This record gives sequence, structure tokens and C-alpha cells, in this order.
Amino acid sequence: MTDSTAKASFASLDLAAPLQKAVDELGYETPSDIQIQTIPFLLEGRDLIGQAQTGTGKTAAFALPALSKIDTRRKHTQCLVLAPTRELAIQVAEAFQRYAKYIPGFQVAPIYGGADYRTQLKQLERGAHVVVGTPGRVMDHMRRGSLNVDNLSHLVLDEADEMLRMGFIDDVEWVLSQLPAKRQIALFSATMPSAIRRIAKDYLNDPKQITVEQKTVTATSIRQRVWMMSGANKLEALTRILEVEDFDGLIIFTRTRLGTTELADKLQARGFSAAALNGDMAQNTREQVISQLKKGRLDIVVATDVAARGLDVERITHVVNYDIPQDAEAYVHRIGRTGRAGRSGEAILFAANRERRLLQMIERTTGQPIEPMNLPTLADVADAKAEKLREQIAVGLTRKDLDTSKEFVQHLAGQLEVDPLDIAAVLMQELGYAATKPRAEAPVKEDDFGRDNWRDRSESKGDRRGPQKHKPKGKKTAATKAKAGKPKKRSNSESPKPRKRKASTPSW
Repeated sequence: MTDSTAKASFASLDLAAPLQKAVDELGYETPSDIQIQTIPFLLEGRDLIGQAQTGTGKTAAFALPALSKIDTRRKHTQCLVLAPTRELAIQVAEAFQRYAKYIPGFQVAPIYGGADYRTQLKQLERGAHVVVGTPGRVMDHMRRGSLNVDNLSHLVLDEADEMLRMGFIDDVEWVLSQLPAKRQIALFSATMPSAIRRIAKDYLNDPKQITVEQKTVTATSIRQRVWMMSGANKLEALTRILEVEDFDGLIIFTRTRLGTTELADKLQARGFSAAALNGDMAQNTREQVISQLKKGRLDIVVATDVAARGLDVERITHVVNYDIPQDAEAYVHRIGRTGRAGRSGEAILFAANRERRLLQMIERTTGQPIEPMNLPTLADVADAKAEKLREQIAVGLTRKDLDTSKEFVQHLAGQLEVDPLDIAAVLMQELGYAATKPRAEAPVKEDDFGRDNWRDRSESKGDRRGPQKHKPKGKKTAATKAKAGKPKKRSNSESPKPRKRKASTPSW
């Protein structure tokens, strides 16, 4: 943080009174580097190029100046924000709504692909002062005439490099070509590839360029760890980590869309509250998953990189890279889902030995070493479960309505002619907590991983062998027949069969 930022406050930025009131209510005190450096120029009406990493407060940097110039008496669209993903568009629209809480009559409309046109048309017809959308859907509405930009005074390109990476750059240029000659443009991007620089040169008017340099491109509040798999069973390892880590909300990133659903299903079978999030899902389903995560009805989201941008959920404490990303920038954006706004976060990466060069590249890009971690042992898992049970019991003991439960336990002990301590032990086992020492440590073998491990190998760019052909079937020898007759061992990656519950407790 620069000295100027340390001394600055939002009150010194000359924001309109309704905006200052909303900012104070949200608890914002000190502007970030990108905010303190860009807001004054945007308030002056200058075009601007802002280069800063994700999670640095860019949304407030462009939203607050834009809102300062919105005239709610005029019903036409005055500010347009282009975002690369639906999730980011929704997040930005929600931010505008929060900041404009005390601006009477303000309207914002998020428009993006995969959502019902009729709802968006109604929002636009009602008169949206700010429109936040993805390039393709914005272009569709402009062509239909439902979004008129003739009176547009502000345009924001948010995460411009991501729009380039996702193939939206032609759509962005088409939108830019339709704007009135007199307008203010703010371009924000984490990196500045040549295509983005060309757009800035062609469409921005003498822009002020702000670059926020950081010692590291990842937040120092994020603890980064890597587990070197050595061909081990990823699912078994993930399960142990989830049972030991003290997390609230957690995102697991996989490489493929199919991988999200498969892993989410396996985690659900193991008793975790998990759901998939990928581009194949209907938009309303994706929104429901994010809403459930925000409200605490869901603890784990298994996602592709579609959620790496724009997903800002305060309760996310952990990010797990189940599949290592193929470039360092994707890693930065993934782990940026935690440790935001000064909060602490945990990032765990799974990497194979053949991926060490990619791991080193990530470390060079982030400027931070990634701490090696050991796989939790079965004893660690047992200790973690015992600690969670202890905490649950400690909380339960604070309740004042235990008399009825105590009477029930005494009555049941008398009926069964057992010690009440035996009843407590049985209940612990029913809850999944074994009071005995954990079983002997078993190696987590690659053989246990099955086809998931094969997929991980075949999808790696570093392995060009592809799937290996099966050996031709030959005549069975006596040895192979004897081997075939043995019962098949169940893989550790398969979910154990649920135990049969005892009959319900007798009525008394």
C-alpha cells in the first residue's frame, strides 16, 4: 500500500453525499490503491486505463464515479459496463445497487446470455440508468433496439483481458463502434496484451494510465499450500483434507465440466454438502447454486474456471485446485475467490510430479513460494472429528433445556439395564465418531484411483501418449482363471455402503 493510500479516506474523494453515506454504511474506510488513483480522474471525466489484479477493488473504482454523474430524472441508459461472465455481471450490478442505496429512483439492469429475454426487456423498458452485461447479449439488445446507447455518457470495460481470452473481443469492438462520439471510457484489466492496447489506442481519448504494482499478484492474506500427489488417490486425499480443514465455504476447481458433476456426486455420497457449477448448467440453476452458497445452505461448490471470475462470496475460506490450471493467471484468479477485502484465506493445490515445471511457473508469477503440505493421516482425521464433536457438545451444554433429554437417557438406561455411559458411546458411533484408536494407516495408492487418475494423465498437456491400448485378449491360463475367481477388492475411491441403522428408539 502506498503512503498516499494509507493517508487517504473515502471522505477525501469528494463523492456525492448519498454515495458517501452508502460507503460509510458498508464499512469502507480506506480506499485501495486502484481506487485512490483512479476515482479523481474519472470524476474529472477523463478516459482511463486501469491495470490491477482481481480482488483489488476495481468495481468501486469505476462504479462510484459513474454513479456521481447519473441523473435519475432521465430514464435512458447513461452507463454501460461490459463484463466477461454472467457471474461478474451480476456481481457488478449488485455492487451498483448497494452503492446507489440512497439515490432515489436509481435503476440497474444486468443482461447476460442464458437468461430470459422477456425479463431483461422489461428492465430495459422501465428505464435502466446503468446496464451491466456480457458482450454478446448487449450486442443482441442493441441490434434489437431494446438497448439504446445514443445518450450513453460512460462505458466501462471490466476484465478486458478475460474478454479477449474468451473470444469476445470482436463483440466488444462492435459495441464500441456504436457509441456516441462524446463519452467517457474506463478500461480495467489485470494484464495488457497487444489486442487490449490496440483497443485503447483506437477508442480511448488521451487516456490516463494507472498501473497498480504489487509485490505479489496474490493477496498476502492467502496461505498457499501444495500437495504433491505422487500418483496417489486424489479423491481419498481430498476427503481427508476436507475432514481436517476448518472451512466455512469452499470452492474446488476442476479442469472439465464433466469433472465438476462427477466430483460433486462423489462428495455428496461421502456426506458433504456439495454441488457442481459449470457452463453446461442452466443459468437459473447456476444462480441457485451461488445463492445457496451465500446463504450457507451449501458448503462446497465444484466449479470450472467459469466461476473463477466475478464470484465474490464472503464466506469462502478455502479454494482447492483439484486439477492444476494450465496457466498461472488462471491460478491467480482461482485463489482470488478467497482472502478478499483483507480477509484471510486458504488455497490448496494438487500437483503431480510431472507438473513441477508448471508449479514453478505459478510461483514465479505470484512471487510467492507455495508451501508443501503433508496428506492428513487417519489419526489426524480422527482427531479432527473428535475436536468437532467436542465443540458441538460444548455448545450443546450451554442450552438450558436438557432436563427432558437427561430423563430420557436415565429411563432408557433403566429399560436396557445398561450404564448411561454405554448409551453415550453408542450414540457417538451412530454419529460417525469412533471412540477407538483409528485403524492402521493404509497407503493411498494410485491403483485405487482407477479411471479418474487415467483421465488426469491423458488430459495433461505434458503427456502426449493419450490413452493406452488394451492388450489383446488371449486364452486364460490356469493362473489367470484362479485370479479371476477371487472376489474383486473395492476401490478406496468408491463410497462405502451405508450402514444399516438400528430400529428407532422405543417410546417411553
